[in-house]
Amino acid sequence: MGCSQRVWRYWWCFCCWYSGKNKDTEGISCPYCLKKGENTVEKLIAAEHLSFHYTDEEGKPASPEILKDLTLTLEAGSFVAVLGHNGCGKSTLAKHMNAILLPTGGKMWIAGIDTCDEEKLYEIRQHVGMVFQNPDNQIVATIVEEDVAFGPENLGLPPEAIRERVDDALKAVGMYEYRMHAPNQLSGGQKQRIAIAGIIAMRPSCIVLDEPTAMLDPKGRMEVMKTIRMLNRSYGITIVLITHYMEEAAQADRVIVMDDGNILLDDRPEEVFSHVEQMKAIGLDVPQVTELVYELRQQGIPLDSHIISEDAGVEAILQNMA
Repeated sequence: MGCSQRVWRYWWCFCCWYSGKNKDTEGISCPYCLKKGENTVEKLIAAEHLSFHYTDEEGKPASPEILKDLTLTLEAGSFVAVLGHNGCGKSTLAKHMNAILLPTGGKMWIAGIDTCDEEKLYEIRQHVGMVFQNPDNQIVATIVEEDVAFGPENLGLPPEAIRERVDDALKAVGMYEYRMHAPNQLSGGQKQRIAIAGIIAMRPSCIVLDEPTAMLDPKGRMEVMKTIRMLNRSYGITIVLITHYMEEAAQADRVIVMDDGNILLDDRPEEVFSHVEQMKAIGLDVPQVTELVYELRQQGIPLDSHIISEDAGVEAILQNMA
C-alpha cells in the first residue's frame, strides 16, 4: 500500500471514528471500516444464484431472463473489468450493484446488506456510486464545483464539509483548476472526470463505471482510465469497469466475461485473454498485441500466449528473433 493510499485510508477511518459510525454497519461509507461485529467485510459485493427478468404491472415476466443463476464475489479494493457483447447482461448486473434493479431470483449483497431490504437502500447507495456512458446525463449544474457539491449538499452536510469534499474530489481527478468553469466548455474526457468527482465527493466504497469511455476520443479515454487507475491504486476504491475496449480491461486485476446472462470466464486478464478462440466465438476481441501473438503462434513461432501489453509483446518477439 502506497503512502498516499495510507493517508487516504487513515483520513477516512478517522472520519468514521469521529462520527461514531465505525461501531456497526449503520451509515458507514468508509471502505476500510465495513464491519460486522469484529470481522472486516472483505467481500464488498456478492451475488448468489442471481437471476433477473423484467416484469409487467402484475408482476409477471415481461422479458426473457437477462441474468441466469449468476454467482460471484468482488473484494474491497479490487479493480474488476466486465466484458461481453451487447445484451449479455453487463449493464443489468451493474444496476444490481447499487439496487437500481432488484433480483427476481437469488440474492445480491452490498457490504453484507441484502439489496431487497428497502430500509437499507440509502445505505447501499452510499457504498456504491455509478458513472454512466454519457457524462452530460449526470452533470446538473452550470459551474463545475457546484455540480460536484450537489451530492454532498443532498446529504445535509455542513458547508465546510461540503467545501472539503468538493476540493478533495476535484484534486483527486485532476480537475481542481477547472472548478469555476462551465461544464459545457470542457472536453468529453474532462466532463467524465467531473462526473467521477461528483461520485467521489459522496465517498463511496465502490464506483461502478458503465462504459464511461464509449463516447470519448482516444485522449479522453486515456484521461479517464488514468483517473480510474489512480482511484483504485492510490485511494483503494473498489472499481467495477464495464467496457468494450479490451486494452482498458487489460489494466484491471480481474476480468469477468459474460455471455447470455452467464459468467463465461473469470480470471486474471492474462489468463482470460489467452482464450482467443473462445473470445472470438462470442464476438469479442482481445488486445491487439494478444491478437498478434496469437497469429504468430499459429505460424509456429513459440511465444507466450499470456502477453497482453505492448512492451511485453515487443520484448518477447525480439528475444525470439535473437
